[in-house]
Amino acid sequence: MRKPPIIHETRRVDSSRFLRLEQVDLEFSNGQQRTFERLRSSGLGAVIIVPMLDHDTVLLVHEYAVGTDRYELGLPKGRLDRDETVEQGADRELKEEVGYGARELHILGRLSLSPNYMTAMTHVVLARELYPERLVGDEPEELEVVSWKLSELHTLLERPDVTEGRSIAALFMAREYLAGRFRPQP
Repeated sequence: MRKPPIIHETRRVDSSRFLRLEQVDLEFSNGQQRTFERLRSSGLGAVIIVPMLDHDTVLLVHEYAVGTDRYELGLPKGRLDRDETVEQGADRELKEEVGYGARELHILGRLSLSPNYMTAMTHVVLARELYPERLVGDEPEELEVVSWKLSELHTLLERPDVTEGRSIAALFMAREYLAGRFRPQP
């Protein structure tokens, strides 16, 4: 297990290149009025990829998460670049973080992180027919790639470094899709 990076300083930031805080004045059907605050994303969206090495083996990445200041085991993910489709972004992130491309990509749906105060949505993409190909990404260190059996998802959830909700939900969606119990809506 790697040692987390050293945090030298933490600062309050009023604006970011990724997120903006905005207030929303609402009036509900019963006449009640409220002002809510929400984080507005950049609008480009994000992808989370479920890369299947074979019919039961998913590839995960061990990556430092600054929000929890520890390494988390989860699925590869990232923001979409301008003028990039969901499939193109998923394939690019897969090559950057895992070192594989995919000949077959299926969009399984979208996930929100905290819909009560965040506008960001993440597209869940199943990647199959993988082949080795690496692109240089923006990660500050090489990510550790970990193979896991999708049929052993319940044991993955027992690990203390598996807490990222989007990864858990996307793995569940992929497992159900591959078993024929879930069909994505167009």
